[in-house]
Amino acid sequence: MPTIYVEARAKISVKEAVEKAISLLEPWSSVGLVATVQNVHKLDEAEILLLKAGKIVAIGDAGLVKYPGQVIGCNFSNARSVSEEVEAFLFIGGGSFHAIGVALATAKPTIIADPYEKRAYSVRDEVSKILKQRWANISEGKRAENFGVLIGLKSGQKKIKKAVKIKGKLQKSGRKATLFALREITSNALMQFPNIDAFVNTACPRLSLEDTPKFLRPIISLSEALVMLGELDWEELCRKGWFEN
Repeated sequence: MPTIYVEARAKISVKEAVEKAISLLEPWSSVGLVATVQNVHKLDEAEILLLKAGKIVAIGDAGLVKYPGQVIGCNFSNARSVSEEVEAFLFIGGGSFHAIGVALATAKPTIIADPYEKRAYSVRDEVSKILKQRWANISEGKRAENFGVLIGLKSGQKKIKKAVKIKGKLQKSGRKATLFALREITSNALMQFPNIDAFVNTACPRLSLEDTPKFLRPIISLSEALVMLGELDWEELCRKGWFEN
């Protein structure tokens, strides 16, 4: 079905939130700037404030999304493109999901400057909690014998070749594996298959990271499946990030 994307821009000033974030960024001299599309036009304003505070600022452009510094739910390439140049990141926007994504994709401290609530805060504790959850899911997956490999049918999420490849790796390791193609990957849909011990998610990685509590069985990403199979180290996964589906 044809889909039209309409960009929206927030008119609210980011000054107050960024000024509050500067005190939280005190331990680091170099900062990467990122934002969602609603606030990406405010990165220049934020950069000026950081430069006045004596920070070195980097805004990445990997060429994979429309604007420099822009991050989206499953693409943090702009952040990763400057991750070796900076000590921390500042995310401009509301909510914590994208900032957590930046932290997981870069393994760098990440601060949120929320212009809507006019506050700044770190996502360190949330990231630590997610990492513990992901390790627990991988550990549960190691004990599983019967896997379901999830294929998303939404635009941009249909990764059949990768799903077939990981299915083969699971079978080679002595496990059973079945492909599941779904448009809506929900707990209710998956719980209809009680014989499946764990799932490997090849669709949106957000499903594995954010929705874990909704599912009664482990749902691991492709990279996590490689850790489970001994083909990738946990430390390498932490460096590589969770958005490589």
